[in-house]
Amino acid sequence: MEDTAGSNPQSLGFTEKLKSWLSWSWTYVCFIWFGMVLIMIYVLWSPLKLQETLTSASVFLNTLTPKFYVALTGTSSLISGLILIFEWWYFRKYGTSFIEQVSVSHLRPLLGGVESSSTTGLFTSVNGEAEPRPSVSECKVWRNPLNLFRGAEYNRYTWVTGKEPLTYYDMNLSAQDHQTFFTGDTPQLRPEDAVMQKAWRERNPQARIRAAYQAIEMNHECAAAYVLLAEEEATTITEAERLFKKALSIAGKDINLLVYIKRRLAMCARKLGRIKEAVKMMRDLMKEFPLLGMLNIHENLLEALLELQAYADVQAVLAKYDGNARLSYYVCAIKSFLKMYDICDTTSISSAIVDISLPKSATICYTSALLKARAVSDKFSPEAASRRGLSTAEMNAVEAIHRAVEFNPHVPKYLLEMKSLILPPEHILKRGDSEAVAYAFFHLQHWKRAEGALNLLHCTWEGTFRIIPYPLEKGHLFYPYPGCTETADRELLPSFHEVSVYPKKELPFFILFTAGLCSFTAMLAMLTHQFPELMGVFAKAFFSTLFAPLGFFADKMESFMPSSFWHQLTRI
Repeated sequence: MEDTAGSNPQSLGFTEKLKSWLSWSWTYVCFIWFGMVLIMIYVLWSPLKLQETLTSASVFLNTLTPKFYVALTGTSSLISGLILIFEWWYFRKYGTSFIEQVSVSHLRPLLGGVESSSTTGLFTSVNGEAEPRPSVSECKVWRNPLNLFRGAEYNRYTWVTGKEPLTYYDMNLSAQDHQTFFTGDTPQLRPEDAVMQKAWRERNPQARIRAAYQAIEMNHECAAAYVLLAEEEATTITEAERLFKKALSIAGKDINLLVYIKRRLAMCARKLGRIKEAVKMMRDLMKEFPLLGMLNIHENLLEALLELQAYADVQAVLAKYDGNARLSYYVCAIKSFLKMYDICDTTSISSAIVDISLPKSATICYTSALLKARAVSDKFSPEAASRRGLSTAEMNAVEAIHRAVEFNPHVPKYLLEMKSLILPPEHILKRGDSEAVAYAFFHLQHWKRAEGALNLLHCTWEGTFRIIPYPLEKGHLFYPYPGCTETADRELLPSFHEVSVYPKKELPFFILFTAGLCSFTAMLAMLTHQFPELMGVFAKAFFSTLFAPLGFFADKMESFMPSSFWHQLTRI
């Protein structure tokens, strides 16, 4: 074992040295190879009778009819067009070029290139040090706090449209969540719990429902089985509420079950119009289990309070959960103290504090922006603001909108109805398109209710991108925008939804190259078909010009080297 462990570093070191040497010498080897090819062509010019071969080839090409060139250029245009169509489809589906991906994945390591993940995993912090940046594997997916009911809402959409609103990846994450939540507090798994564990893993909804009934037959007080039936079999919110109440009565002291059931009962009350009752249930749940803040029950509470138009209560909840609002006073105090004693740069300190106070979701950011916009939006006019400038309240509202847009730039297009909404997924990615869909689905009505708020958002949201010219390299108020959101959102959102991508990707080089090649060859085919004589003259002039440097090089070599030397070399 020790010998093996000791030999591995040596072998790895030799491999790395070989790769570095190859990558260093690759450029020079190419030039040397090209020069040797030219010398070999010149040396073998007479022995291989290359002059006669070129002459016969030119005679053969001159005998070809224009139809051949039309077919040749037309075929080239067709092949490049097919490549272009495939590249465009691949880019639209996966967000990258197929040729570029294959080149980077397979050819770049052979040439000694460095993987991009090793360099993009770091970004510069406010103090100038390199810090880890989220990679694709580190883009954490969260459960949607306001996820819909499968039987009463998602399935109804499927019955009407014939489309599946949930992806298999999303449902698989939910199955893992349910298995973790509803295992039970008993150290040994009961038979009905084992059945439910299998039920959550079933891909077929009917198989899950049958397994839930099987668990109830084994134990009539299996609360997890009633939860599954409420989620998947109940076709109305009223029926789901009845099954959740049944599950609550037999849940016992299982904290996970109690929290889940009470939260869903509060959501049932919200959907059935009993909003004050829903707010009370949510507040009681947060008081009873204060350590379960990771479940984001406060987001359910914020949405219900906005429906009640209880804006003062909304502000109180934001003051508790929005880190930026909570620390704004301390930022101002620290900056004043540092300026007074001239200790260091106040901008870096305040930026670091704002980074620490990163908000937990788009709901917090955009709700804060909505409250500040609501205070000035009813009298806001872009023309008047451009003449007199922004007031303090209007400036605060604009800054809040910029802050929200920087956190999640996908939301405004849904709020302004520039993109169509779909049913939100059961899991979301923070700062991603999935989170934007989930937020806009439930909060668009609240923005519409505030007079002029959407108009203010429409006039100001794009100004955020002038503040952050390079969102993937640096941020303004937050860490740089993660580059992994597109991949995760494509897994969470259905295929019929066009995923919003930020920052907007430019077309890859190979798509532009194939498009140009296809257009150029198609134009050549058309011109050759219409003007065969003129294109023939043009082709001869082009090739004579192209090979002129080679002839000039051969003449110079003959004048420089004695003929006897070349004669002896050809004999060898």
